[in-house]
Amino acid sequence: MGCTAEDLVTAIRAAADTVADHRVELIQLDRVIGDGDHGENLARGFTAVLAALEQSTPDSPSAVLKTVASTLISKVGGAAGPLYGTAFLRASAAVKDKAELGPADVLAALTAALGGVVARGKAEPGDKTMVDALDPAVKAAAAGESVAEVLALAADAAEKGADATVPLVARKGRASYLGERSADHMDPGARSTSLLLRAFAEVAAR
Repeated sequence: MGCTAEDLVTAIRAAADTVADHRVELIQLDRVIGDGDHGENLARGFTAVLAALEQSTPDSPSAVLKTVASTLISKVGGAAGPLYGTAFLRASAAVKDKAELGPADVLAALTAALGGVVARGKAEPGDKTMVDALDPAVKAAAAGESVAEVLALAADAAEKGADATVPLVARKGRASYLGERSADHMDPGARSTSLLLRAFAEVAAR
């Protein structure tokens, strides 16, 4: 079964709920190695996304993703807005003109999202950023044979990737200013990436 615009809106709503549920955790993770605003910014951004989706009914998966992108870029401060906004914007472009997304389309969207984050943040795997969750997610997702499986594999790999940021020393972003002191803490962007993918996977599995 494919993913329609309506299915995608349901997934975005689930993601917004997940961000709200984990807002404090993300704030605490970011407070240790960043400026403490990641959870608050993302929660505010996804609240605005829900409002935007209420006001208009995008008629394609690409249009849903574009609405998410433009809202996050305009409403979210810090690094999260531009990075997540670019990810959703690239994903939108990757599935343009598709009325329904199959597994290959979802993989293309994830791949494009990763490319957008890398281009925008200039980060590589091992830099202790959201790329450390998204890169393994895309690689793992390639083995999926259904939309649900693609997203489940992506979410599993993203969670492992986020866990693997704990011992790393940050080489990008505000956390890099801490040098060795950034080790022993999970990267908040990698954690939020894994949370969003898990929310999407759970909706797809219903």
